[in-house]
Amino acid sequence: MLSLFKPQLRAEMTALRQIERMGFRAADVRDIVLTHLDFQQAGGLDDFPRARVHLLMNERDHAFAQKTWLDRQRYRPQQWSTRNRWVVYDPEAGGEPWMGLQSVRALVGLPPEILILPLAGHTRGHAGVAVHGLTGWHLHAGDAFHDPRELNTKPRNRLGLRMLQSFMAVDGRARADNTRRLRELHRHHPDITIFCSHDAASFERLSGRAADTLPDAVAWSARDPYAEKIVRRPMEAAPSGPLGVPGLEVTEHESDALDFEPVPFRRDDTAHPRQ
Repeated sequence: MLSLFKPQLRAEMTALRQIERMGFRAADVRDIVLTHLDFQQAGGLDDFPRARVHLLMNERDHAFAQKTWLDRQRYRPQQWSTRNRWVVYDPEAGGEPWMGLQSVRALVGLPPEILILPLAGHTRGHAGVAVHGLTGWHLHAGDAFHDPRELNTKPRNRLGLRMLQSFMAVDGRARADNTRRLRELHRHHPDITIFCSHDAASFERLSGRAADTLPDAVAWSARDPYAEKIVRRPMEAAPSGPLGVPGLEVTEHESDALDFEPVPFRRDDTAHPRQ
């Protein structure tokens, strides 16, 4: 997989190093909402040991099973040292409709402006993440599509990307159905900003910088550089909606207030014995 995708292995481009340039610490990251566990998406989880990781239950279970050759290539258990802090959601257990999509779930300990929604196909438990901010709703669709033109009324996609999508999808029909649903969402709600993981142009438009450049470094001062950026509130006083205050809202969680399920990793070697 590494030889196929040829990622740039630059330490300064990791999420940890980039947020440090922005004046934050790894310990300030309390929650991560994950679209899926492919190694490109899960590679930085170990850098944030205090964070809870929110994902769909069938994504976790399918990744742990390691049943197929493709599973063993795309999922890397060595990236999961924080798996006992994962919070999983059953996509079949209820949920609410959101903008025409079904089984959308609110997240434990997070405000209602952050949602996870099932978008299976690329992986069994692939999900989208919707966030409501000052400019409206943004939907991170993960790898549900790879080319933004797939959301057009007359969808288009490059041949190489179509071949990659077919190769990586565990359920091609589900992937196509969810891409169609996203296309309908885009048509009926053009005010929602929908983007995917591997579209550099969307990243540059939304972030305001080139994809291969670093964020502006925050000038350090003698006083605590985090004091003006982070508003910490006790869990019971966490706001239920946006307050319009500058900086980052961080909800403090007591360590004994959360019930994390101990989930040891076990690969199913009975079905696929080592050679």
